Amino acid sequence: MPKLLKKGIILDPRAYFQEEKDILINEEKIIKIADSIEVNELREKYDSSFLDKLEIFELEKNFVLPGLIDLHTHLREPGYEEKETIRTGCEAAAAGGFTQIACMANTKPVADNPATIEFIKSQSRKAAVKVWPVGSITKDMQGENLAEIGFLSKAGVKAISDDGKTVMDSDIMRRAMEYAAGFNMLVIDHCEDLNLVGEGVMNEGYYSTILGLKPIPAAAEEVIIARNIILSELTDCPIHIAHLSTARGVEMVAEAKEKGISITAETTPHHLILTDKAVVGYDPNTRVNPPLRSSEDREALRQGIKEGIIDAVATDHAPHTFEDKLGEFDQAANGISGLDTSLSLLYDRLVDENILNWSELLEAMVYKPAEILKLQEPGIREGKTADLAVFDPDKKWKIESKALKSKGKNTPFLGEKLKGKVKMTLVDGKLVYDNRGGQNEIIY
Repeated sequence: MPKLLKKGIILDPRAYFQEEKDILINEEKIIKIADSIEVNELREKYDSSFLDKLEIFELEKNFVLPGLIDLHTHLREPGYEEKETIRTGCEAAAAGGFTQIACMANTKPVADNPATIEFIKSQSRKAAVKVWPVGSITKDMQGENLAEIGFLSKAGVKAISDDGKTVMDSDIMRRAMEYAAGFNMLVIDHCEDLNLVGEGVMNEGYYSTILGLKPIPAAAEEVIIARNIILSELTDCPIHIAHLSTARGVEMVAEAKEKGISITAETTPHHLILTDKAVVGYDPNTRVNPPLRSSEDREALRQGIKEGIIDAVATDHAPHTFEDKLGEFDQAANGISGLDTSLSLLYDRLVDENILNWSELLEAMVYKPAEILKLQEPGIREGKTADLAVFDPDKKWKIESKALKSKGKNTPFLGEKLKGKVKMTLVDGKLVYDNRGGQNEIIY
């Protein structure tokens, strides 16, 4: 049905920015943007059937954002439906203002073959947002034999990753990058030298010492980043660094970019907001991989976003059951569930505090992810697909597990009060999430 969004403030760093406009949508497209669009004006151009179907939304100067794109989501299905399904993960994405997400390959069976990819694509057609499956680098993510990268490419896969596991064998990683380059595919790597990690469960530093938890040095991440930079230069294959978390890692990415190496990187909302101090109290929801780092690392990540060294902010949405996170810290599963809450957290903790601005945030959560995955250019312009999120910057709310659309309630932010909430999400011009009256409703 055609839609008219009235009096919204468009926030789009590459088009209109902080301008109050009306937006007319028909079918999948934005067909008109103007200071004011009145129904009487439309009578001259459109017939009565169009006007009878027209839905009008008074936005009351809420922000209208281009739909967010998440480079790094774990949807768990097939195989781990007790943690999340494609349907529930996409509902969480819609509630968080995301209109497109890339889901990682660590399912069961692993997404190392066209059949599993086709299953994910089939399930996602019935979901609230658009899903881009990521294939695995190696068969069954064992790091020993390459997956059938050519077949994955033919199935529509744009990127490959063994995320959750590092491809430790550098020769296998080299061959994977050579194949991927030949198929114009991106390689995304989880950077973690398992020999340096050992049995570590949190960042090596002051807090690991006083808490008595086995540490993970920053070097474990940085050693693999260095290797991947070298292999990217050797193979001329683009490399994307997943969930970058260390200050030295930011420096290495910056140096590689200066040399002209085809490298991109992402960090996560929780690494931009929290530090390893959050582990005090042993909350299992603060256990994540890579671990929460020092305040110096966090500052470097924030500066990396501001300077464009870090290209993207990705949720690394990792939903788990209550039982997965139950018990002692060092026995809990790694991961934070983040699709529902990421935008609100980043607005409340960073944008509203003048640490990042809207332009920097939207570049990292919309435009750069689209460029990295080679998606159609997003944006709020006439003729563009109407993938939009409406955000109320003044709405105050509390993160409660019952309100989260994801099956995964594993977030260290439970119970915290935030300012800023997604009110509506539109995908291909269709309203898929509606929270205007606080109903928190997914619409199919």
